[in-house]
Amino acid sequence: MSTAGKTNLLDFDRRGLREFFAQLGEKPYRADQVMKWIYHRLVDDFAQMTDLGKALRAKLADACYVGPPRTLFEKGSADGTHKWLLGMDGGNAIETVYIPEPTRGTLCVSSQVGCGLNCQFCSTATQGFNRNLAAAEIIGQVWVAAKHLGNVPHQQRRITNVVMMGMGEPLLNFDNVVTAMSVMRDDLGFGLANKRVTLSTAGLAPMIDKLSEAADVSLAVSLHAPNDELRTQLVPLNKRYPIDELLAACARYVSKRPRASITFEYTLMKGVNDQPEHARQLVKLMRRLPSKVNLIPFNPFAGTRFERSPPEAIAAFQKILLDSGVLATVRRTRGDDIDAACGQLKGQVLDRTRRQAEFRKRIEEGAAHAA
Repeated sequence: MSTAGKTNLLDFDRRGLREFFAQLGEKPYRADQVMKWIYHRLVDDFAQMTDLGKALRAKLADACYVGPPRTLFEKGSADGTHKWLLGMDGGNAIETVYIPEPTRGTLCVSSQVGCGLNCQFCSTATQGFNRNLAAAEIIGQVWVAAKHLGNVPHQQRRITNVVMMGMGEPLLNFDNVVTAMSVMRDDLGFGLANKRVTLSTAGLAPMIDKLSEAADVSLAVSLHAPNDELRTQLVPLNKRYPIDELLAACARYVSKRPRASITFEYTLMKGVNDQPEHARQLVKLMRRLPSKVNLIPFNPFAGTRFERSPPEAIAAFQKILLDSGVLATVRRTRGDDIDAACGQLKGQVLDRTRRQAEFRKRIEEGAAHAA
């Protein structure tokens, strides 16, 4: 079926879909019917939407389509984690990961093809950056996973949580991410509670303020260091938005959400940010606002200079936080046998930043020097 000149209905939240149907001369409730077919029954063929009249089905088939990303490759991990490589365009591809646990199932969703922020310890950053994903390409990841898993909103929930923690910086693709998160939380969409949709940012302080006005979702911040000097080395964005400015934006975010807290993600790297003095500095930061810390053992990838902190260092770091009254959990590494763990997502990126070539050159130079 050719989609040339047609509109992808996955690009709309409920309000956008109703406006589109109004342009077609249809009543708003027809948009609601179609939305339930797409997200509750996971149907992408208008001919199967049997409570619509034949004339409307024909009109929709002429004007629009339901187009989730195509699956290029998928693989399951020994621990139950599942990864999809989803084709975008012109050789680009992104990765989406499902992580099952006894009480929940979490889907990790990408927001960009690659990432432009160049965090030093992240495999995705070495791939460079190509473009933002459309809203259809973001919510389409949830659609593909839901179809594969047999997810039924409000009945058989295999996907209970969605985290915007895959490839890319979500706040640099603001409008499309907000639209997609609206569908995730809509009763006619995937029906997730607001607190079960989490956006993770590297720390774009002004955009955190903008997010607080646009979407009621959980917020996670990739901190990874307790002082500006070290964080600027690891997360170059810190030079523009240092820790004090970032924490002030986080405080404003939680002030609008009673009983909410911010999750701070902290990847532990051997001899870099895992020392007792780092933990004590982190305690002082966390006392400024309602927060919890998610400690993430570093997940190695080819060519990186970083190493995972040993278990005893991770345990000691966590103990300092807990003894000081800071809630701190250690994320269990999942899916590392299929490169689906935190920081390992790469996909296929037609890099516009030259970072991919520069990273490969460094690897080749290191290999030549070692030889």
